[in-house]
Amino acid sequence: MERPALDAGHLRAALVAPNGPLAALEVVEETGSTNADLADAARLRPWEAADLTVLTAELQTAGRGRMDRSWVAPERSSLFVSVLLRPVNAAGRPLPTTSYGWLSLLAALAMAESVAARTGVEARLKWPNDVMVDGRKLAGVLAQLVPASDGGPPAVVVGAGLNVSLTDDDLPVPTATSLLMEYASTTDRNILLQDYLLAFTARYRTFCSVDGDPEAVASGASLRDEVTARLDTLGRAVSAQLPGGGVLTGRAVALAPTGALVIVDDAGATHTVSAADVVHLRPEPS
Repeated sequence: MERPALDAGHLRAALVAPNGPLAALEVVEETGSTNADLADAARLRPWEAADLTVLTAELQTAGRGRMDRSWVAPERSSLFVSVLLRPVNAAGRPLPTTSYGWLSLLAALAMAESVAARTGVEARLKWPNDVMVDGRKLAGVLAQLVPASDGGPPAVVVGAGLNVSLTDDDLPVPTATSLLMEYASTTDRNILLQDYLLAFTARYRTFCSVDGDPEAVASGASLRDEVTARLDTLGRAVSAQLPGGGVLTGRAVALAPTGALVIVDDAGATHTVSAADVVHLRPEPS
């Protein structure tokens, strides 16, 4: 199967300032992890890592998802892209770090919307960071904090991986899928990457303009409402595996102001769990 390379020159011309919203975009042939590379740059060479710096790779050999799960795919079969964020509002004041939990949800929403608009594949969200098609994983998002060496507010690296042209034989797990397998109208990674980054930056800028408030209505609906409308987790019976081996079962009823998930257990008690609190979240029979 022919898998064309990303066109770095075209992507930069379309997306990097002054023509686009990004500060910088680099395409590398191979790396261990785009998230790790950008986090290292933000920590060790902050002057090289401005807000909306993007790194993408044709092959990622040591990619990790939540809870350090590995993520491997053949060269040029997927999108591996990370964006460095230094969130500030219109006045230049850093966003409250309590709002950072929404950034992975924002990225997953941007991915689902851009994929649906471009390819016709209707994707849904699974809390906290997965993009799904009929219960199979199409893409995942991982956000990580990068503490500042000078004691200032942390940066955030938001990484996304989208399965584009994987076949049945390529899938890392049988519960995954790809755009090719879902009969997408295009699997051109240049188009898909450009669409995602434009959708992501537009949502990110809106989020910053309202000081990271997920309830604020900036353009028709709040981020919380838009995520909720595409989130299949809510209203379902779920089982949350917790660090240390505990299990919380109940019904997922809402998103907390921080983006955490609110679960009501079988005894009627309410629990709020963040992404860091959960090893696995699985649907349970109703």
